[in-house]
Amino acid sequence: MRSFNFFGRLCTAFHDYPSLSKIIIVSTLSSGSLIAYSEANTNNGNRGRVAHADAVASKKKKVVVLGTGWAAMSFLKNLNNSIYEVEVVSPRNFFLFTPLLPSVTCGKVEARSIVEPIRNIIRKKNIDVSYREAECTKIDPANNKIYCRATANTNSKRREEFAIDYDYLIIAVGAQVNTFNTPGVEGNCHFLKEIDDAQKIRRNVIDAFEKASLPNLTEEERKKILHFVVVGGGPTGVEFAAELHDFVNEDVVKLYPMVQNFVKITVLEATDHILNMFDKRITKFAEHKFGRDNIEVKLGSMVTKVTENEICTKAKGSDKTTSMPYGMVLWSTGIGPRPIVKDFMKQIGQGNRRALATDEWLRVEGVGNVYALGDCATINQRKVMEDITEIFKKADADNSGTLTLKEFQDISNDICERYPQMQLYLKSKPVRNIFDRPSQVKGKASKESIELSIEEFKSALSEVDTQLKNLPATAQVANQQGAYLAKCFNRMEECEINPEGPTRIRGTGRHRFRPFRYRHLGQFAPLGGEQTAAQLPGDWVSIGHSSQWLWYSIYASKQVSWRTRALVVSDWIRRFIFGRDTSGI
Repeated sequence: MRSFNFFGRLCTAFHDYPSLSKIIIVSTLSSGSLIAYSEANTNNGNRGRVAHADAVASKKKKVVVLGTGWAAMSFLKNLNNSIYEVEVVSPRNFFLFTPLLPSVTCGKVEARSIVEPIRNIIRKKNIDVSYREAECTKIDPANNKIYCRATANTNSKRREEFAIDYDYLIIAVGAQVNTFNTPGVEGNCHFLKEIDDAQKIRRNVIDAFEKASLPNLTEEERKKILHFVVVGGGPTGVEFAAELHDFVNEDVVKLYPMVQNFVKITVLEATDHILNMFDKRITKFAEHKFGRDNIEVKLGSMVTKVTENEICTKAKGSDKTTSMPYGMVLWSTGIGPRPIVKDFMKQIGQGNRRALATDEWLRVEGVGNVYALGDCATINQRKVMEDITEIFKKADADNSGTLTLKEFQDISNDICERYPQMQLYLKSKPVRNIFDRPSQVKGKASKESIELSIEEFKSALSEVDTQLKNLPATAQVANQQGAYLAKCFNRMEECEINPEGPTRIRGTGRHRFRPFRYRHLGQFAPLGGEQTAAQLPGDWVSIGHSSQWLWYSIYASKQVSWRTRALVVSDWIRRFIFGRDTSGI
C-alpha cells in the first residue's frame, strides 16, 4: 500500500509540474534496484524551446578567426559571450609555444611537449566555436567574406575550396621570416618559426655529427660540416647558439668524442651589439660570455649571399666581401608579412607598409569590422600634434581662446588614455611645468592663473610625439592583444549603451572601449650553461643561475594546458638525468 501511495504521488507531481523534463529515481529494494524514468516535456514546451533556440541562433554574430597562434589562442580562451558564433580557420591545427622552439632544436624539449591541439582548447568553451583546417587565400572586405583552401589530404588531386561569411574578422596569422631578398637564403638556410623548422634543425644537427664521424674525411671537411652559423643576434639566434653550445659540451663530448674539437659556432650580427633590445648590462654580459665559451660573434657583419657551401659577408662601412664555408646556417633576422596579409593590404590601400596598420582598438584602418593582432599588425598610434587644435578646443571649457592649468588638468586623464605618449611625456615634464612659459607676463600670481594661447600650447607640447614607440613582435604582445580584444567582444553590447573609453577629441561623447595598452612584464635571454639574463619591469636586471630557475618557473606556468606543462617539466627533468635525446627523430 505504501508503494502504491508513493508512485501515486510521483505521477501527480509529473502531472502538476510538466517542466520537470527528466527524472530518474533509483530506489534500492530488497530484491535489487528499480529505475523509474519519465519524459515530462509537453509538445508546447518543446516547440517553445526550439523556437527560442532558433531565435537566439539567428541573432548570433559570426566571428571568424584566422590563425592559431598566441593572439588567436588568447582571444579564444578569454571570449565567453554566447552571442557570437566563432569559426577558427588555420592550416595548423595546434597552438605552438614558440619561446621553447630553440630548446627543441637540440633535444632539450620534445616537439610534442610544446604543442596543444586547438580542438582541445575550443572544446572546453561554453560558446559556439568550430575549427576548419584550411588556409585563407583571399579576404573580401567589401562582401564580408573569406575564401579558403583545405590543407588536409583528400583523394582528389584538387583541394577543396570554400567561402565563409563573417560579421567580424580577426586576422592573427602571424608573420614569416624576412630574408631581405638576400640571394640564396631561401634555398640554403634554416628558419625557426614553426615546429617543423625546429625538428628539421634537430635532424640536421645530429646528421652533421654523424657525417663528421665517418672515416676518410679530412680535418677541413670535418670543420666545414661542424661549422654552425647563426645570422641574427636577437633572442632567437642567441638562444639557439647557447643551446647548441650546451649540447656540444654536455652531450657531444660523450657521444662524439672524436669530433668535438672541430665544432665551431659563429653569430653574425649587422648592428653593433647582440641583444640590442635588452639593457646594456645584459648585452655586455652576453658578449663576454660567448667569448669565454668560444662562440665567435661578428658584429657589424652583413650577409650579402649564401651559396650551397659558403656564406658571404661584408663588414659595416666596408665594400670588401669575405666568404667562409659552413655546415648549417640558421637565418633569424626579422619578420615580414605573409602573402594573404600582403594581398589584403593592397586591397585597402596599405600596400607600402610592412604590417597591417590598426588603430588603438586593434581595428584595421579603413575597415571597421576587421581586427588584426600579433606579428601581422602594428598599432598606428595617432600623434598628439595631429589633433592639437581639437585638444585645445576640447580643454577650453569656457571658449575663452586660452587654456588655464585647471582646464588642462580636467581633461588630462582622457588625453593620457587616448595618447599614451602624453602620459610618458608628463612623467618627465609634469603638467605644471607645461604652464611655466618664459613668455608669460610678469606679475602673474601663480601657475593656476597662467593662460596659454593655442600657439603657446603647441610649443609646450612640440616634443610629445617623440615618446612614440612601436610594440615589439613578441608572444607577450600578441597574448595581451588577444585577451584585450576578447574583453571588448565580451562587453560589446554593454559598452554600446554605456561607453567606458576616453572622451572623443574629434566629435562628441566617449569611445566605446579604452584603447589597448601594452604592459611589459619583462623578457628573458637564456645564455647557456644554466645561466639566463632577465630584464624585468622597474629596470631590474638579473643574470645567472637564479634567473635560469625563474625562466623555468615562468615558462612552465605559461603553458596553455596541464598536459603540456607536465610534458615540458618532465622533459627538463629527463635531460638533467639522462641528457639530451640524440636520435634525431
